[in-house]
Amino acid sequence: MKNLRPKCTAIEALARVLLCAVLLCGAGAAWAGQAVGIVEHLSGPLMDRKADGTVKILAAKSEVESGDTLVAEKNTYAQIRFIDNSEITLRPGTTFKIDNFAYDADKPEADSAAFSLVKGGLRSITGLLGKRNKEKFQLKTPAATIGIRGTTFIAQWVEDAAAAKQAPGPVTPGLVPDLAPGLHVAVLDGMIVVTNPGGAQHFQAGQFGFVPNMTVPPIVIPQNPGLKFTPPPTFNIGTGGPLASQGPEAQQNKVDCIVR
Repeated sequence: MKNLRPKCTAIEALARVLLCAVLLCGAGAAWAGQAVGIVEHLSGPLMDRKADGTVKILAAKSEVESGDTLVAEKNTYAQIRFIDNSEITLRPGTTFKIDNFAYDADKPEADSAAFSLVKGGLRSITGLLGKRNKEKFQLKTPAATIGIRGTTFIAQWVEDAAAAKQAPGPVTPGLVPDLAPGLHVAVLDGMIVVTNPGGAQHFQAGQFGFVPNMTVPPIVIPQNPGLKFTPPPTFNIGTGGPLASQGPEAQQNKVDCIVR
């Protein structure tokens, strides 16, 4: 008995392949454009450099995506609320990249929160992702990589004068005049350990830490060396509160943060 099924021509086969490719590309594009957070509060210009190289100026309630690089101008504080209810607040003169962020309440195994503090400083308040998958959070800086667990901390990278003059972008004079070049960390909740190839150091809530570079071990600073973080009063400061100079006795040890 002859096979009555018509044969697939080369043109039909090619059409099917092209159709599958279009569907796959469409799905990838939809995923790539998924918002991972919004600008909750803003006090000035905030530039968003997309992964494809395009640049836009953000406003309050603007969406941000994985791959975005956010640049806060010299008078700009910007608070970003992510879909897991975590918060990153950028201080003036900061360049911050969302390397990869993914959160689905039903898929904890797919959690990812990878960021880079390229320049300037920020405050981080942990959300649902950090509470259930602390190992999936990392904040890379020029001197250390910070991992967290349900905590609130402030990180400030200070360039030396020579590097600041050579760095691209506007110079913000007098932004952190009292701070030595390097990474400064203040813990508002919990406990941290700061580690780099030079060594490791634990810090309790209310303490301040300093890491000059990747090869020198971190040290405890006995009091606030001049680190300030004062967003406008209209910003929701969350559980962190204003940065003060109090010691560990003024803070409750609730959760911890790990800095590698």
